[in-house]
Amino acid sequence: MTGRVFFINILLCVFISIFFLPLKSFSIEARITNLLITNTRDDVLVYFRVNNCFTEKMEDAILAGIPTTFTFYVELYRQRRLWFDKELANVTIKHTIKYDNVKKMFYVSLKEGEKNFEQFRNFAMAKRSMSDLNGIVVAPMKKLMRNKKYYVRVKAQLDKVRLPLHMEYVFFFVSLWDFETDWQKEEFIY
Repeated sequence: MTGRVFFINILLCVFISIFFLPLKSFSIEARITNLLITNTRDDVLVYFRVNNCFTEKMEDAILAGIPTTFTFYVELYRQRRLWFDKELANVTIKHTIKYDNVKKMFYVSLKEGEKNFEQFRNFAMAKRSMSDLNGIVVAPMKKLMRNKKYYVRVKAQLDKVRLPLHMEYVFFFVSLWDFETDWQKEEFIY
C-alpha cells in the first residue's frame, strides 16, 4: 500500500511541475545570433541578428497598428589584466515598426531622430529588417591599440509599449510580450 501511495505522490508532483510551474526550457526565447565583428579602414563594424523576437501576440498587436520598438545595445571593451576592462564605446540603436492599415504598408524606422525608414508590403521582410543589424559603426579604429584583446557585447530588448489614454490597462496582454536577450559576447585581437 505504501508503494502505491508513493507512486501516486510522484505522479502528482510530475503533473504539477509540468502543468503549473513555468518551464523556461520549453519556451522559445529571443537570442542574438550570427554576431560578426569586422572593420573598415576607419571604423569597427558589427553585424548580428535577433532570432525568435516576434511572438504571435506581438504580430497581432503590430497588425492592429501598435508601434513596436526594439532597442539594441552594443558595447566595445578593451580587456585588461588585473584591472577592470575599459569601455571604449557604447552604442544604442532603435528600430521601430508600424503598420498602416489603410495603405497595407509596414514602416520600419532604422535611425532614431531621423526620418529614415523603409517600407514593406510583406510582413516577413519587415520583421527581418527589424531584427537584422548590418554594419553598425561601434567605434573608430583609432581607439584600438595593436596586439590588445577586445570584445563586443550585444543585447536586444523590446521597449515597453505605451498606448494612448492609458489603454494599456484595457489591453493588459501588451505587457506579456516584453523580452530582453542575454548579452552575447565576441572577443577579438587587433
